[in-house]
This record gives sequence, structure tokens and C-alpha cells, in this order.
Amino acid sequence: MTAPPRPARPPRRPTAPDGLLVVDKPAGWTSHDVVGRCRRLAGTRKVGHAGTLDPMATGVLVVGVGRATKLLTYVVGADKAYDATIRLGAATTTDDAEGEVVEARGVAGGVDEADLAREVAALTGDLRQVPTTVSAIKVDGKRAYARARAGEEVVLESRPVTVSRFDVLGSRAATTPDGLPVLDVDVAVVVSSGTYVRALARDLGAALGTGGHLTALRRTRVGGYELAAARTLEELEAQADADGVLATLPLAEAARATFPVRDLGEDEARALGYGQWVPASGVRGTVAAIGPDGTLVALLEDTRRRGEALAKPVLVLAPAGG
Repeated sequence: MTAPPRPARPPRRPTAPDGLLVVDKPAGWTSHDVVGRCRRLAGTRKVGHAGTLDPMATGVLVVGVGRATKLLTYVVGADKAYDATIRLGAATTTDDAEGEVVEARGVAGGVDEADLAREVAALTGDLRQVPTTVSAIKVDGKRAYARARAGEEVVLESRPVTVSRFDVLGSRAATTPDGLPVLDVDVAVVVSSGTYVRALARDLGAALGTGGHLTALRRTRVGGYELAAARTLEELEAQADADGVLATLPLAEAARATFPVRDLGEDEARALGYGQWVPASGVRGTVAAIGPDGTLVALLEDTRRRGEALAKPVLVLAPAGG
């Protein structure tokens, strides 16, 4: 008996130019799911993302294509902004709505506004935060979430984080399907890399004595990449279909959104292309070095060598003669 013919694979799309995509991640998708879709749209497997979003969360996910994947290490460290809803009155195993309720105290009498403002202020600034148990942090070589889901007790050490903004936008009383009175608090936060908004919800509920967890999370900014510039996966696919190739944010433009910029002369651009050091930029942190032709040549960081202040290329993206 002859085997039925295999369905024809869809033709591979033309390879997208090196650059970034600012994706508005949909709810229910993992960050890996988004990368998989972007690989198909970009016609290449050289695609990665900066800063994982949980399946429940939506909003800005920065995706690198081609050589832009080398920028992602630096984008991951940028600060991030979120809109979130914290439910006071119940705590869960995962510190968000996807976990099982482990404490259901309720807030039948509401929460005093002064108490809420005081505890929010206490969770603002430079803090030491214990990450959520179901984080991707490795414990003895194994992800914390894998250990937790296997029934193991997970103890994570606190780590320094910065919450530069934690504003209450509004609140409303609600009742869960099983009749528990709760308070849903809408907040806007800006946090350093490595901060868990779920842990802020957990710690706020603990401080108020009500228990707390996250019920909604939308990332509105990663560094200089704003939600207003993000495109949905449907919009990306429609654009790629219409134009024949997926459009990306060019390397130089992507770098300008995240780093201070240094405009190079031809001699400096050539030297950096060979990996040579150049005179210091005089700027703290990582600097994007843009060549005379408008291309991103390298990322630089000031340092000292033999007593002289110089700029060292930490990432070369436009090798000399390339």
C-alpha cells in the first residue's frame, strides 16, 4: 500500500535584515512561542529575546534577529515598566493567578488607604527582594520552578533590586467565584532588571496582612523600547506578507533607543572594526559607536589602560572590510 503523500511545507520566507523587533506579546504565549513564530516570519533560526515574560503577561518583548541577537545581553539589563493588578486578600503558590490559593484571608473591611500607601512606599527604592519560587533562577543547576513543580521545597536568597516607581492608580472591591471579598489594586511600576513584579504583589499582601498575588501584568517599556512602537504577531505577519520580507528595526536605530551614542570619524570606525581601542567617550556605561555611514560599528565602554583613559570595544558589529 502506498503511503499518502506528505503535505508540502510552506516556502521559507526571505531572511529578514539584522535588527530588532518590538513585539506586543499576547496572553497565553510563552516568550519561546513568540521566538518560534518570529523565526518563521524572519526566515532564520538566529532569533532570540531579551527578558522573559510569563504566559499570563502581555506587552513589550524585544526580539533580536541575526546580528542583533548580540545586543540582547545589553537590552536585558535595561529597566522595565509595567502596568499590573494586585489582588489583596489571597496568596497563591506562584504569586500570580495561575497558582493555587494557599491563603485566603479576604478583605471584607477593605484596606486602609494610608496603610496601603505606607507599604507601597516601603517597597519603593533600593530593596532586597526574595524572587518568586517559580522563577527561572537555578538552584544547584536546576531551575527553581522545576524544583517547585516537582514538590521540592525551594529557598531562594534575597537579591538587590531597585523599584524606582510604584504608584497606585486605583482600586476596586471584588468577590472571587467562591465568595471571598478581595481588593484589586491597579499599579504602575518601573523596576530594575531582575525584579519580580509578582514578588512585589506577594510582599505587599504580606505587609498588609491580607496576602496578595498578581492577576494582570502588561509590560509597557524595556529600556528605550516603548509599547507604542510594538507590533502584534498578526501585524508582523501582515507586513511580511505585504512587503515580501519582515521589517526590523535597524541595528543603529535599535542601539540609539538604548545607549548613549558616539558619532565616529572614519579613522575611529576603521580602528574599532579591527577591535582596536580608541580615545575615551567620557560617558559612563555602554555607548553605541555609529560610523560616518550611519551603521552601528561597536559598543564601547570606557576603561583605563596603562594609566590612560580609553574606550574599549566590548562588541564589534561592523568588522573592518566586512
